[in-house]
Amino acid sequence: MKAKRPFSDDDWQSTPEPVKQYIISLEQTIALLIEKVEALEKRTEKLESSASKNSQNSSKPPSSDSPYKKPAIKRKKSKRKKGAQKGHKGHKQKLLEQTQEILILPEDCDCGCATLRPGTMEPYYTHQEIELPEIKMDVLHFILHKGKCSKCGRLLKAKMPLSHQTGYGPRVSALIAEMSGIQGNSRKTVHDFCKSVLNFSISTGAIQKVVDRASEALAPVYEKIGELARKSDINHIDETSWFKNGMLHWLWVMANRTVGYFMIHQNRSKEAFLELIQDWTGILISDNYGTYVKWVNLRQTCLAHLIRKAKGLSEKKDPVTQHFGREILKELQLLCHWAKAPPDEKPWRDFYQRFIDLIFDHHQEEGEAGTLARSLIRQIDSLWVFLEVSGVDPTNNHAERMLRFGVLWRKRSKGTQSEKGNRWVERILSFKQTCQMKSLPSFPLLVDAIDAYFKEQKPNLCWLA
Repeated sequence: MKAKRPFSDDDWQSTPEPVKQYIISLEQTIALLIEKVEALEKRTEKLESSASKNSQNSSKPPSSDSPYKKPAIKRKKSKRKKGAQKGHKGHKQKLLEQTQEILILPEDCDCGCATLRPGTMEPYYTHQEIELPEIKMDVLHFILHKGKCSKCGRLLKAKMPLSHQTGYGPRVSALIAEMSGIQGNSRKTVHDFCKSVLNFSISTGAIQKVVDRASEALAPVYEKIGELARKSDINHIDETSWFKNGMLHWLWVMANRTVGYFMIHQNRSKEAFLELIQDWTGILISDNYGTYVKWVNLRQTCLAHLIRKAKGLSEKKDPVTQHFGREILKELQLLCHWAKAPPDEKPWRDFYQRFIDLIFDHHQEEGEAGTLARSLIRQIDSLWVFLEVSGVDPTNNHAERMLRFGVLWRKRSKGTQSEKGNRWVERILSFKQTCQMKSLPSFPLLVDAIDAYFKEQKPNLCWLA
């Protein structure tokens, strides 16, 4: 911007030439300094904004939040006592089928009498104690024999039954797979557990072979879960980074209320997305990744992502950006709240008018406020599908919860080392999360799948129906 000189043109013309040149030089220097200051201010604001980002005002995960910057939790003083409140549904311990029953009879009465009136003796309470039996492994020794044919003299050798060839039965194999995959323990931890608790030694290489067999046993279950996921009318889809031999891959999830289907792919792209969904054409619930935004069918955009972006804008120093962030945050939070209590016609009309005015008043602005406003305009048809279609959530939190165990696995193990390892992760994650959603214990189903695999039979898939 050209500086306005505080004197007339006549004064300028009467100024000596050396002074003119000096003033022009000063003006150029000032303009250059102003330009640099503006650039530095923008850079400082950008750095401060980046430093202040956390899981509440951006898409960063909660695990990345600094423990020193977490706000203190302010709790309101309550007159109620701690613990469960009146009317709370209790979770009492269930009486299991007893393996032994011990009768406890009353002691002698304080009056000195040692007998009870006939017909008054009856049980009044059952106290249950749960204990582990002494763990003794069933160890079968198959003694294979050989002998010569009495007619031709050919040496004949006995063959091991197909279901016992691995050396580890279905239950111990399922336990190792459960600890390795469902619980996410390392091979060393599984080795130590087997030696300390089960009292048998197994090498980490043998543990890996057991895991490989469990992965093969789960292949039909995995395929069925994928088939069921693609039959659902509504699906949450998300992805997170994964690593194979240090190379960046992506862990994808396609989940609904009954199954969770995982896939590891080397790309985060449209091709990977299409490989995940195949012929599925239902309602997509997702974040604003470009491939999802281009979905041609109904889509519900994740309001939680937009709320975090709006919160980030509300913390900016620029007053226009800050005002827009606060106002749009308030409207998005109200919209999300309506998932539990849908609005009547008038509140909805009032909200819609405020929302439209707000985004169109800011869509031509430069900077982050204009970027968010334009983004909301582009996906406006995807903001309130949950109000129109039953079963649609306003956020993609379900998919993010499905991915959480995979993220912890990635941080703990640094990913996988082979395609075989990728298949194991896909299958065991799909199996684990589907069992959890159906409130089914994973171990018995894992035993059944491995037992069927050993016998070269198809596993029972009825539990997935």
